[in-house]
Amino acid sequence: MHDRSHAGTPARTFLAAALGLGLVTLSACGSSGGGSGGDSKTVTLVSHDSWAASKSVIKDFEKRSGYTVRVLKDGDAGQAVNKAILTKDNPQGDVFFGVDNTLLSRALDNGLFQSYAAKGADRVLPKYRVDQSRHRVTPIDTGDICVNYDKAYFSKHKLAPPSSFADLAEPAYKNLLVTENAATSSPGLGFLLGTAAQYGDDGWQAYWKKLRANGVKVVDGWEQAYDEEFSGSAGGRKAGADRPLVVSYASSPPAEVVYADPKPSTAPTAVAQGTCFRQTEYAGLLSNAGNTKGGKAFIDFLVSKEFQEDMPLNMFVYPVVEGAKVPAEFTAYGPAAKDPETMAPSKIAANRDQWVKSWTSLVLK
Repeated sequence: MHDRSHAGTPARTFLAAALGLGLVTLSACGSSGGGSGGDSKTVTLVSHDSWAASKSVIKDFEKRSGYTVRVLKDGDAGQAVNKAILTKDNPQGDVFFGVDNTLLSRALDNGLFQSYAAKGADRVLPKYRVDQSRHRVTPIDTGDICVNYDKAYFSKHKLAPPSSFADLAEPAYKNLLVTENAATSSPGLGFLLGTAAQYGDDGWQAYWKKLRANGVKVVDGWEQAYDEEFSGSAGGRKAGADRPLVVSYASSPPAEVVYADPKPSTAPTAVAQGTCFRQTEYAGLLSNAGNTKGGKAFIDFLVSKEFQEDMPLNMFVYPVVEGAKVPAEFTAYGPAAKDPETMAPSKIAANRDQWVKSWTSLVLK
């Protein structure tokens, strides 16, 4: 899903830059020919800053396949997708990982990927499959964008934490919520889509007017919101942050435990279950990739059980392949949302840009 750097690791997507910022010059790491410089033994992955995998798992792939993996991290998810579109005729790599359901139509409409039906894709749970006729992308992970709350704050103030979108607009939670800019951040956009799914095409703007009147704070990206503004995160506690509600992920509470030293017996944060939106991330073989054979092998690897089971504690997302085990930390500290909001990709495609434009004028004016 996902801007999600927790405690200095991933940001599953998220100092996202606006579309215009996609014009920034790309890192010199890439080159024509799929970023592999003509070396067919190198496969280059382009991703967002939240990409992470165990070295041993990558080494296993390299040993089995004969390819060396090179990773180009290109900012937050929105920024990375926009850069990839702008450079699609001379791509920086062979495979792109990290486009999610909120931005998928933009990538597909711009011809970012070529068709490839990954070996093992038949094990992906049906509810996550998309583009079945053309196989331009393969689902890799899923997660829930949700409001997280600082347990200590609500305990200290003897205030029940919010449990729904409606609660967030109540006077009791005035000036407590920080969210990300829907125009520049993947979780910010996901939260906007969640409210549109909850309140409908005609009702979400009235809801955001209430949030604005109730003192919602908007920052550019996830890292700033979570690590600097949110009082429940390790970074926020250190900085003396004063916002006990933040738009983040259902997997953020286990991340707070995993990265803590010493580890607490319970997570210092929890999720407002009625505020979640389901996010799915995909990988695809880039159009004009220099090393298509290596790229295909790498996408096969991404849906392998080995990678799927390694992924949760590296990127704090859930596997999408049937039978892949979820770590105990997720069950204990951050169970997936019980009934998250969802939205058909076709509806996102038809409305996203106009909704973001309306949201910007409504909330940021």
